[in-house]
Amino acid sequence: MEEERTQSKKRKRNKPRKSQNNNNPSHQKNKVTHEPNQSSSALAHPTKSSTFLDKMRARLSGGHFRMINEKLYTCSGKEALDYFKDDPALFDMYHTGYQEQMSHWPEQPVNIIMKWLKNHNPSLVVADFGCGDGRLAKNVKNKVFSFDLVSNDPSVIACDMSKTPLDSSVIDVAVFCLSLMGTNYQNYLKEAHRVLKPCGWLLIAEVKSRFDPNTGGADPKKFSKAVCDLGFSSVLKDYSNKMFVLLYFKKKDKQKSEMKEIEWPELKPCLYKRR
Repeated sequence: MEEERTQSKKRKRNKPRKSQNNNNPSHQKNKVTHEPNQSSSALAHPTKSSTFLDKMRARLSGGHFRMINEKLYTCSGKEALDYFKDDPALFDMYHTGYQEQMSHWPEQPVNIIMKWLKNHNPSLVVADFGCGDGRLAKNVKNKVFSFDLVSNDPSVIACDMSKTPLDSSVIDVAVFCLSLMGTNYQNYLKEAHRVLKPCGWLLIAEVKSRFDPNTGGADPKKFSKAVCDLGFSSVLKDYSNKMFVLLYFKKKDKQKSEMKEIEWPELKPCLYKRR
């Protein structure tokens, strides 16, 4: 009897185990369910070809922006207005590139102008020359007349900024935020002088390099003198920001009956390098 028990234990120990062969259909089924989804993986990790196409699209978009930007700095306001009338889509293309460039700036000049307005009486009426997407009007309590070459918003008036539809002496604050573009920029400032009330404010924010004589920019003293000869008084010059300058003027209460010829300095175009 003892011998039979021993033999039985040996048979159990020597009993063959179930095959681990991968050909087992049930095993293959389980294996398939645990494999990662290849299409999801492809979405999570873009292919080299899609990345290359994205880069090429970005370069093409950047190239269009630089072309339009150069055009705006080297033509008159009327020519720029006609340019966008022929193809309004170019305006959107320009502002998309403009916003991308501005995203690299540590501080936006429009934010400083908004802060200035919020620290003054909200009853002041504002004219925003070259308003872009109308950000200024959307973020202050003031009544704002927004002007630009193209209107994609009912609140924006499309026009040549040297000939706005405003009556004379109806504005308290005229704003030029990175918008003194074009070969006849002085005509925009003359229009601002016309629509401003006596003692009204003129706020100008411009790219710093445009007022750096060491790099081909205009002499800021000559520019300020020309604006004052137009009928303004210089109140403040802020050069503290490394990207732009802020100039604050007030329209003189009493204007001279005869205006002498003004010597306007040439403002160098702000052209962006290819990245």
